[in-house]
Amino acid sequence: MLRAMSPRLPRGSWSGGVALACSLVAASSLGAQRIPFEKRFFNEQVLRPHSQPVVPIFEGWYPNADGTREVCFGYFNLNLDESLDIPLGERNFIEPSRYDGHQPTHFTPVPGMTSSSPFSSRFRRIWCAFTVTVPADFGPEDQVWWTLERPGEEPVRTPGTINVAYVLDEPRSDGRGDVAPTVRFSQGGAPFQGRKGMTGPARTVRVGQPLELSVRLEHPFEEQLWVGWVQYRGPGRVTFGPTEQRVALAEGRGVATTRVTFAAPGQYEVLVQAINNTAAFEFHCCWTNGYIPVTVTE
Repeated sequence: MLRAMSPRLPRGSWSGGVALACSLVAASSLGAQRIPFEKRFFNEQVLRPHSQPVVPIFEGWYPNADGTREVCFGYFNLNLDESLDIPLGERNFIEPSRYDGHQPTHFTPVPGMTSSSPFSSRFRRIWCAFTVTVPADFGPEDQVWWTLERPGEEPVRTPGTINVAYVLDEPRSDGRGDVAPTVRFSQGGAPFQGRKGMTGPARTVRVGQPLELSVRLEHPFEEQLWVGWVQYRGPGRVTFGPTEQRVALAEGRGVATTRVTFAAPGQYEVLVQAINNTAAFEFHCCWTNGYIPVTVTE
């Protein structure tokens, strides 16, 4: 569970929380004045069908047993109908550069708002899609910055820190009596739990040929779990059947399966998230991420 609100950012920086909460008006001695349209960084009505940016969001952090820490990032694509692809590089990078490379490059529209969304459930945005592991000596003044830039727009930058006010419960929240599902990529495979997740075995498939993906789920007390599948990386359109499902558990175990089809060759990655229900995302605990790399051939 997230234990505090966002910290103040350096002067001149923009974060997802600032961009989404601010009404973009300026104060003067005469009272609030509307900023001229041509000088606005974001449109006043944040959610629109297309032409809006993607906002990187710092979710919080949690400690690992070895003294390192995991810094969590999610994202908010402010478009109702438009997916965005921003390749790794000058428009999608993390600083310092040693932490760069694990972030997504495909950004899905607002979940559940229009028929363009792959989801029917409304959970506003993609929560903690990945984590960055920082060392034990990463201090309160140190920062990890994720920058995203839509071509033709100003870049949006968000810092991650290990400020004590941002500590997350992981993989369980005793206050809510919740715990992240345990997931396996195969029967008898290695179990994993929590937002850092695990990368599964690489798969290969041809363009247009459905590929079956499955994860095995375990939970000590939930009767069902929500599982969502979403494109994380890749150059072409990806379709899932289904994109989300509610999996009934028998004796604490269940299986989620989807069939995924790729429209173009290339290197892809699928993100799968398992949680008791989508409303729990807003409590910042407890879910599990899994990543499945896929090579798609002609």
